[in-house]
Formats: sequence, structure tokens, C-alpha cells
Amino acid sequence: ANVFVEVYTDRIEVISPGALPKGMSVADLGHKTVRRNPLVADLLHRIDFIEKAGTGIRRIRDGAKAVDCPEPVFGAGNFVTVTFRPNPEVRQVAGGELGSTPQVAPEVTPEVTPEVSIVAVLHGEMTARDLRATLRLSDEKHFRTQYLLPAIQAGLVEMTIPDKPRSRLQRYRLTAAGRAHLQREGVARTSTRTS
Repeated sequence: ANVFVEVYTDRIEVISPGALPKGMSVADLGHKTVRRNPLVADLLHRIDFIEKAGTGIRRIRDGAKAVDCPEPVFGAGNFVTVTFRPNPEVRQVAGGELGSTPQVAPEVTPEVTPEVSIVAVLHGEMTARDLRATLRLSDEKHFRTQYLLPAIQAGLVEMTIPDKPRSRLQRYRLTAAGRAHLQREGVARTSTRTS
């Protein structure tokens, strides 16, 4: 799946697909550790690939504090989002050096919603199964009702065989509106692959 880094004039947002583990809330971040796969986590710790389980959020907060930036804001749903804002004094100086008051750029992308997440991962023509696997969603009904159908209804995605919606040969592709949305997103969004 893709982790998105969106850079704006007033903030940086890191958006990671997938919900928080069961039993975790945003308030628990940095105070409680829930490992998705304890065997893999223990192995990576033993070979010194990871420092220590459960220290990432604390290190993020400490790093922001060390450079006098506001505390990062965490949000969760179908995606986990971390929003970083710059040190206000540094931002003011940077704006002064440019000879003007820094302007907040208008949002070029809407809130990351399930139908928008399909636009981000849909390449060429893909089956529903391929899309679901790319988004790491196991529940077929949830994927169809919360992701695929809203994307089709929003006019971002279309079926390759619209007169036979249940065809085993059915694929999905971006519409002109979906491609335009993806192009607009490309101005502010950098996408990197994760394993």
C-alpha cells in the first residue's frame, strides 16, 4: 500500500492506509503499544532492525518539541494521519525573507476518503479483488459499500463492462474526473511504496 506525504505551505501531512489496531485509540498513541504481529516485531528487534517497540510516537513528539514546533496532530479512521506544523517564529521569518506575509495555499485535495483512496491506487484496469488487496482490505462487503460504490457514484471510477456489473471479467478504471483529480493531487502529493 502507499504512504502519502502531502506538503502544503502551512503543514505536512503523512497519511498511512489502514486503521489503528483493535484496542487502540488516538489518545493511546505514545502511551500504549499494540503489536500487530508479535513474532515479526520480536525478530526485527533481535536483529537490531528496530530500536524498541512502542517508541516511535514519543520520538515524533520529542522531535517536534526539540525544534519548538507545535505538537503533531494524529487522526485515525480508515487511514492514520499525522499533521506537522512549522515553528511559528521560523515561519514568520521565512515569510519576511520572501518579502510578504506567508499565504496559506488552498487545499488541492479533499479529505482522504475511501473513494479518494481508490483513485490513488487504481492503475490502468483492475479487478475488485486487486483493488481490495492493494488497499489491504479483507472484508469484501465493506470494500464494496464503503470504497468501490462511493467511488463509482462520485464519478471517479467506472466499470469496464457497465451493462454486466457482476461479470467475472469486470474491471474498474479511472474516469476523466478521476484522472483529473489524480492530476490535481500530484501537485501536492508525493507517493512512496512501502512493504
